[in-house]
Amino acid sequence: MSFPSLESNLNRKLMKKYMTYAMTAFFTTIAISLAAPDKAAIEAKEKAAWQAFKDKKADDFKKVVDKDIRCVYSEGLSDMQKELADMQKWDMKSFAISDFTAFSDEPDVMVTTYIVNIEGTYDGKDMSGTYNAGSVWKREKGTWMAIFHTNMKQEAAAK
Repeated sequence: MSFPSLESNLNRKLMKKYMTYAMTAFFTTIAISLAAPDKAAIEAKEKAAWQAFKDKKADDFKKVVDKDIRCVYSEGLSDMQKELADMQKWDMKSFAISDFTAFSDEPDVMVTTYIVNIEGTYDGKDMSGTYNAGSVWKREKGTWMAIFHTNMKQEAAAK
């Protein structure tokens, strides 16, 4: 004896269950992709910060760097006030960013690492060279702002 209505009812329940899982996965993927920061957009922000610093444009710098920025350099610690003061002491001829990577496991935080080649002087001293750099970016009120930065000059390879 066959029970077609029972069998079709079970098939219908299974189908609904699978469709629910599929739709949940679909909408979760969309939500994550919309919330996830765009690597190219963060790289553009990073370059904008460097360009503003190079051009000594404090107002443009403040558009991408948070007022509460914290920085770590081999020379010491820095905040926005010191960054702006140091900006005036730099004569940066050029900078070039390479090997840019970005990582995030939170929708409002992005960590970047990269290499930056700089040609320029600080307070008359040649500071040209290759630096390892990194920043932490946080989205505040829909805008990405740098909240932490570090860079250190690469040491010459041992011979």
